[in-house]
Amino acid sequence: MTNKVKMSSAELGALWTTYNKKTMIMRILEYFIAKSDDQKAKDLMSGLWKQLDVKVKEIKTMLHNEGAVPPVAFTMEDVNLEAPRLYDNGFDIMFCRILKEISMGMYVLHMTISYREDIVKLYKQLTEITQFYYNQFTQYLLEEGLLPRPTFVNMPKSVDDLDDKSYLKGSNLLRSKRDLNVVEFGLLYHAVETNITGMQLMTGFAQCSKDKEIKKYFIKGKELSKEILNETVDILLQSDIQPPATPGGTITSSKEAPFSEKLMLYCTYLLCSFSIGGNGFGAGLSLRNDLNVKFGIFGKDTYEFMREGVKIMISNGMMEEPPRMDINHLNH
Repeated sequence: MTNKVKMSSAELGALWTTYNKKTMIMRILEYFIAKSDDQKAKDLMSGLWKQLDVKVKEIKTMLHNEGAVPPVAFTMEDVNLEAPRLYDNGFDIMFCRILKEISMGMYVLHMTISYREDIVKLYKQLTEITQFYYNQFTQYLLEEGLLPRPTFVNMPKSVDDLDDKSYLKGSNLLRSKRDLNVVEFGLLYHAVETNITGMQLMTGFAQCSKDKEIKKYFIKGKELSKEILNETVDILLQSDIQPPATPGGTITSSKEAPFSEKLMLYCTYLLCSFSIGGNGFGAGLSLRNDLNVKFGIFGKDTYEFMREGVKIMISNGMMEEPPRMDINHLNH
């Protein structure tokens, strides 16, 4: 019965995006697996690769069955397994963990625009895989002392309602800002965690990029991450909160690129999209006016940086066009 239902345009778009993202992650995993000298980390990444390989083939079959040409996406031409190690000290698992964060958000979105039972089932299975490995990566980093836990607080002993509109104030120069609440802290802490890894990623990409324009772009990305990181940490310190130091991994001296310029730019594009969404949540869920503004500025700056990268990809022939809404022939 399911196979008799045509794939909708929204489902095609979801699978097209997923195929691009999954093939990119597989190339990154292949490089990290080849360079890892930690057997547990290697086994975790290998296990994820094997499960993603099955799903990528499944998506390709679905598209072929509809008469759709799958995207070229990312192939072995986009990874150099002979390149020396570019990142060290647990960065591989840290970055894989962030990739799984992005995947969880993407699958929720794609499932909400999928109606055919086999496609919904695919996203359920991908979600299960992602949640499992996200937890495995998190526990690995905690056990290795590479991922600090967020700050602990005293547990609330009562329930209080807000009855003072000044709670929303955060930018009144005549009064000190109120302390952060735990919801706001969680959003800021996540920004610290992701921007440390993002800054390291951009630094490595810039170090090995051979194209002057693209190298300059990655350096700009590093500075943007650093700026957001510094401003976020400053907000925490204003509430006398010392954010735990997240190592974020280290960068070696290698200048040989493990990935193609196309893959590095697309990866940056995905991270920016994820960051824009996170800043949107931050602006919406924070109750302090200054935080609403700050998250909005972070989102605007990240969006402008992302669009610059998209233009570079298009001008260099590195971005595939998503399938068009070609419905004219259906009406005849």
